[in-house]
Amino acid sequence: MTRSIVLMQADIFYGVERSQIEHIASLCKEKGYAQGETIFEENSSGDELYVIAQGEVEIILDPALVSDQTSISSPPQTIAHLHRGQSFGEVALVDQGLRSATARSASHSTKLLIIPRQELLELFEEKPKLGYLMMRNLAADLAMKLRGTDFQIRDRLLQEEN
Repeated sequence: MTRSIVLMQADIFYGVERSQIEHIASLCKEKGYAQGETIFEENSSGDELYVIAQGEVEIILDPALVSDQTSISSPPQTIAHLHRGQSFGEVALVDQGLRSATARSASHSTKLLIIPRQELLELFEEKPKLGYLMMRNLAADLAMKLRGTDFQIRDRLLQEEN
């Protein structure tokens, strides 16, 4: 499967013209990961957006990174399983802050398309309509992921009450 086809099937590229997708595909690097291999760590710096071309990725939070050392530590928690066509690492496009979670390959042969932040933003400067469309799609994707996380938090809080 070509990079362009993978990008065309990804939600964050919904409504993007084929010629623009091909341009974005030319910016991508491909990288493969074995099952259990870390893609990036929580609290690390990041400047890349990832699209899953093959396999699965787990998004993991480590409560110990935000708790004090005197509290009982909880093991890292998987908050999302992502599949082909889904993206992650979007926050790096928005604010260049530290990674909010760890990403790890969850299948035997995960292949990712990696899009560098700076090159993508330069393309958005050249083509503002594309930049608007992509940022709108990214915002919708982040909102969906945030809602899913909110439901998980509510579910855990209700379980603790019982």
